[in-house]
Amino acid sequence: MGMHPPETWAAHARRVLAQHKRHSGAARQAVLELLDRQNCALSAIEIEDALRAGQRPVGRASIYRVLDELERLHLVQKLQVAQAMARYEPHRSGEGHHHHLVCDNCGTVTPFTDPELENAIEQLSRRVPMRVEEHEIVLHGACQDCSN
Repeated sequence: MGMHPPETWAAHARRVLAQHKRHSGAARQAVLELLDRQNCALSAIEIEDALRAGQRPVGRASIYRVLDELERLHLVQKLQVAQAMARYEPHRSGEGHHHHLVCDNCGTVTPFTDPELENAIEQLSRRVPMRVEEHEIVLHGACQDCSN
C-alpha cells in the first residue's frame, strides 16, 4: 500500500500528448524536462539557450512548435510580457500556483503569491455567472530599478 509519488508535470504532459496522438520526439522531450525544472516562466530564446548549454540543442522553430502545441493542450501558460515577447511556464494545478509582476520597461518577470488575492478571486467566482476553473493574473508597471 505504498504511496505513489505525485506525477511530475513532464510525465503528465507526456500522458496528455500521447492521448492526443502526439508522439514524444527528442525536441519535445528536452523542452518538457527543462520546463519541469523551472520555477517561473521562460521565453523561447531562454529555452533555446538553456538547451544549448545542456548539450541538447533544439532549434528555435522546433521550440516554438512545441510551445504552441503545449499551449493548445493547456499544458503551459503563455504570458505576454512585451509586444514581441512571450514567456511560458507549466500549468500546474494547485501546487506552486503564482501570478506575475511584469516590468513594461525592462521586461523583468517576478512571480508572486498572495493569499488575500486568492481569497478575493474565490469570493468573486461565487458572484460571476461562470464556474472559474483557473486564473492568471499579470500586473504591469515599472520595477523598482526602472522607477528610481
